[in-house]
Amino acid sequence: MSPIGTTDDAVAAAPAAGPPTSATADNRRRALLRGLPWLVWHRHRAFLRTGLLVTLAACALFAYQRIGVMEFLDRKGATPDAEGQLLNDFHNHFGSAFALDAEFLQFLPLFVGIFLGAPLIASEQEHGTLKLVTTQSVSRGRWIAATLGLPLAVAALCTGLLSAAFTWLWTPARNLALGGDWLTGGAFDITGPIPVATTLFLTACGIAIGMLVKRTVPAMAATTVFAVVASVIWSAKVRDRLGTLRSVSYPYDGGGPDLPPGSVRIDEWVSTADGKLYGYGTCVNSDAEACRAKLGIVNRVTQYFDYEQMAGMQWLGAGTLLALTAVVLAFVVWRAHRRPL
Repeated sequence: MSPIGTTDDAVAAAPAAGPPTSATADNRRRALLRGLPWLVWHRHRAFLRTGLLVTLAACALFAYQRIGVMEFLDRKGATPDAEGQLLNDFHNHFGSAFALDAEFLQFLPLFVGIFLGAPLIASEQEHGTLKLVTTQSVSRGRWIAATLGLPLAVAALCTGLLSAAFTWLWTPARNLALGGDWLTGGAFDITGPIPVATTLFLTACGIAIGMLVKRTVPAMAATTVFAVVASVIWSAKVRDRLGTLRSVSYPYDGGGPDLPPGSVRIDEWVSTADGKLYGYGTCVNSDAEACRAKLGIVNRVTQYFDYEQMAGMQWLGAGTLLALTAVVLAFVVWRAHRRPL
């Protein structure tokens, strides 16, 4: 049986079918990707090519949408008015487009994890091709490096470009788009470094699940369940803890607080003069005044995140996800070296 490198060279040397332009493109790709990287590209070329094409199309769409958004902002401004008329107009013009963009970017990491990560090794195990590869002259280290490296690099590249393009579209209209709420409205998870980190994390988890399950369809189903659970934990337990809440106090019977532009309200409290907090619903019954006097409640307190905190929170969240990704990939590499495949 010939070594895998020899097999790849033979495939590369074989005459390409089709027109000369196709053969030229194949030769260029082979020049860039030789041996195992070419084999990995060849096996997953349909998904990887589709991902690159979708990325280019989506980036072009975001650039086109930005033209309309900037024209709207130049005419009407970017700061919501007290009556909400500007927010209404923006929603009527661009609400559905931003909602579709956000939905696409929110589901993208899940899609990559399911359709690229889960089958990446599981399909090789299920069809027995992995046994053939590991009996060749290629070490397991080289095989796992090529198998993981190229797909993860393409996934990071595509999501990075999409995130950068959408961030460029969203930033000028951040006070109007997606309800003006950058934390829970969706912008936090689909701009900056978060999409790249989320995609790599879910893809790595899909790879690990596929390696353990060893069957493609069950691995894809298990990856879906895992991704949904991880998303719930992220939204409910992690995201709001990536930054330190800021607080502003104001008299109990006074007007509302004047928060910085782009701030996201998180919680409301009532407090005593020395800062002791009580739930917002404290002392609201018929004897409310006497109750507040007894407890010493004189202020209301609003806790919020400022827009200036967004970037730091995103990088902390992305760093956490990338650290978890490294742990998962280390497990995959360890198992590939130590356990039967």
